[in-house]
Amino acid sequence: MKRLSLLTASLLALLFVACQPAPLTVMSFNVRNSAASDGPNDWELRKSATGAMLAAVRPDVFGVQEALPDQIDYILEAAPAYQCYGIGRNDGVEGERMSIFYNTERMQMEDHGTWWLSETPDVPSKGWDAKYPRTATWALLSDLRTGRQLYFVDTHLDHRGVQARREGLLMIVNKVREMNPDVPMVLLGDFNVEPGDSALLALDGLMLSARTTARKTTDEPSFNGFGLSDATLIDYIYYSGFKDVREFRVVNETFDEKPYISDHYPIVAKLDY
Repeated sequence: MKRLSLLTASLLALLFVACQPAPLTVMSFNVRNSAASDGPNDWELRKSATGAMLAAVRPDVFGVQEALPDQIDYILEAAPAYQCYGIGRNDGVEGERMSIFYNTERMQMEDHGTWWLSETPDVPSKGWDAKYPRTATWALLSDLRTGRQLYFVDTHLDHRGVQARREGLLMIVNKVREMNPDVPMVLLGDFNVEPGDSALLALDGLMLSARTTARKTTDEPSFNGFGLSDATLIDYIYYSGFKDVREFRVVNETFDEKPYISDHYPIVAKLDY
């Protein structure tokens, strides 16, 4: 009888776990644009590491920064389960793309768009004190497993403009809340600031950092500079409308025997609705 009770309890535990919805795995990855002259770290020499990383991590949704069209094409070829949206930051065609990729086995895109981080967000432009045009790519996604919807926003803040970073973050959050304040939201990307920077104050009370709230987390750096400069923490995943973050991690393993996958490591969070 005791053995039967233990067996019943084990089966019930397994059933409970099986009924729990899988967490939503999201990732941010600055791929380092393929036009850069990085010698042994050129894109053509390290791109296979990106394909290997995607096969290992298998994010449900991820955003890339700095990507040029040839890099987008390679990712879609290496990971055919994904589709993506993103446009060039210069004029809607040319320039780096902040593209959103989603696994079509789990996610469906319902709507999408791009904002320029400037005083005129609907037209190609450079904002405030930024050195370059900066954009935020957004998508409204439906989770095919849960039926839930979420807004997913991918951005790359300016490396020079202090005001541009602060105003850009605030504009992104306000734009999404104008569309639908009740839908969960993920905002991620290369923010070009370290923790504690005043730019992040724009998110206080509006969103939470996955790094600081995850049950399992790390303070490892996300920027590695190909080992040629100081490692820092400048990539972020923020969220609202999710009840829990199971894990936050920096993907700093070696893939395909390449010393560096990029000058940034991907960062990953597992979120529960």
